[in-house]
Amino acid sequence: MSMPMQISLDEVITMLLSRVESLAMSDENNKTKYNIVLRVLYKKGLVTEQEIRDSVKEEHRMLKELGMIQNLPGDEVVNMVTENIIQWAKGDIAAIKRGMEEYEKKLKEYAREESRKSSLAVASSDVLHQLDRLAPHPGSGGKGGGKLII
Repeated sequence: MSMPMQISLDEVITMLLSRVESLAMSDENNKTKYNIVLRVLYKKGLVTEQEIRDSVKEEHRMLKELGMIQNLPGDEVVNMVTENIIQWAKGDIAAIKRGMEEYEKKLKEYAREESRKSSLAVASSDVLHQLDRLAPHPGSGGKGGGKLII
């Protein structure tokens, strides 16, 4: 009988991270190829802005029918996605940079709003048991045993 192969948690994590890195590089490579092909087609006039907009709508319709999204996005979202694709097709670096800056500002504002919201912390059962022992319980002569909720 052969011994089962043993592998450490570090080895598993290393393999998984390596695979994720490989997938990320492959994804970037595919995006680069897509952008190059789109740019060529757009510059040759084989793809128009309206065709891109229609394709964005069609993609969302298909995703909804496949159950991958709940609702079709509104015209504002379709227009934003279309504009982003067109900026890449045109190679409009200034517009892309502005979009990235606006996105970063929105993320920072969202993070600020989230940090202002009050949070609810849930204590572990060990902490609750400690509090239970410390808190005086009515009628127990000052001994612990009450439930403390703050």
